[in-house]
Amino acid sequence: MKNKVILILVLFLTFNINAQEKGSFEKKVLENPEIDLLFSYYKQDGKHAAVSGGEGTEELTDLASSIVINLPLNANDVLTVDAGISAYSSASSSNVNPFDGDKKNGNIVASPWMASSGASKQDALATFSIGYTHSSKNRNTIIGVHTAFAKEYDYQSIGFGGSITKLFNEKNTEINLNLQAYLDTWKPIYPYELESFYLDGLNENIFDEITTSSNLSYNPSAFYFVKDKKRNSYSASLAFSQILSKRLQGSIFLDVVKQNGLLANPFQRVYFADKDDFFIDDFQLGDDTERLPNNRFKLPIGARLNYYVNETVTLRTYYRYYYDDWGISGHTASVEVPIKVSQNFTVTPTYRFYKQTQADYFAPKEIHLSTQEFYTSDYDLSAFNSNQLGLGIRYSKVEGLGKIYRFSIKSLDVRYQNYDRSDGLKANIVSTGIKIIFE
Repeated sequence: MKNKVILILVLFLTFNINAQEKGSFEKKVLENPEIDLLFSYYKQDGKHAAVSGGEGTEELTDLASSIVINLPLNANDVLTVDAGISAYSSASSSNVNPFDGDKKNGNIVASPWMASSGASKQDALATFSIGYTHSSKNRNTIIGVHTAFAKEYDYQSIGFGGSITKLFNEKNTEINLNLQAYLDTWKPIYPYELESFYLDGLNENIFDEITTSSNLSYNPSAFYFVKDKKRNSYSASLAFSQILSKRLQGSIFLDVVKQNGLLANPFQRVYFADKDDFFIDDFQLGDDTERLPNNRFKLPIGARLNYYVNETVTLRTYYRYYYDDWGISGHTASVEVPIKVSQNFTVTPTYRFYKQTQADYFAPKEIHLSTQEFYTSDYDLSAFNSNQLGLGIRYSKVEGLGKIYRFSIKSLDVRYQNYDRSDGLKANIVSTGIKIIFE
């Protein structure tokens, strides 16, 4: 789910803050308060649900919205407040407990391809952050700090960080350093049959559905409750940007990310090749939950190159190489071509390609052995490639699209993305953004 959340947030529209002039000599960082209203609708489906051990429906729908307020405190300082909520309904996560669904002829109907009706079928993620930036009078130095909070049913996160940006060479050269830390706490949720057996053995009521004598040997002995419920993430980002000519701008960036704590997901099942199979209806009882190392190091490095073709067309390109010490390496390449159709309309077709190798600890269902130390059947950690096609439309006017009291609507953005992954996961995302200026 976190990856999903992480995928939706990346696809949200972003809006640049442009400096405006005040008087003859002083340039204000932000002339008036600005409000960005962001909305997105996300829908996916697939056949490799990690909750049911790499097999089953991945159907999920998410609605997200957020409001970003940029408030100028004076000529040099800006306060930013960002609050959002994301609500989802998931057939996959409902199968944390697949045995609380509808009854058929008095029996439970459980299947990895059907949604259960339990509480884990839906949830909401609430986020809140506040940031402060200070710009020097010559605008060659920008210092920022921020703090963030996020909460979902099974985890909460507290984050904080700071950044410094330096501009040189008549603002043609820019260097940025960004440091962040996120301290997360899990409320572990386990597959229902594993938790039930651990606490009550075969005396738990759901095991009344196991009718054959051979199934009475079900004993997921590898399963245990996790002790470490913390997950900490630390990152440092360094970016260098240079205006190379009147038409060409380039940048390179490097991120260093370190994570420790509970990095496995407690409600994702694993099935072993050296253990017997046990079923209730069509649902196979788990042998264990995924187990992953408590440390992970990530190293993305990439570059951007933007070329101004003419007054109508701009070309934006991006490449990133990713490495981590779990055995994953990946390549991302994307291109955007904003086309100014008229004075007010801009159309932006986009394409993104991604390819990665599989993690050392990944294997499909019933390939892992119970003697292994680490294992997962989460296809987010498998080898795959993906293609993402999109189209964005922006409508804006210098004088504004409309005005209500002292609020002026400056622009409207709509973007559609289609995501197709080689393992069968498909998704569609529609996002919108409205920029409002308080005058």
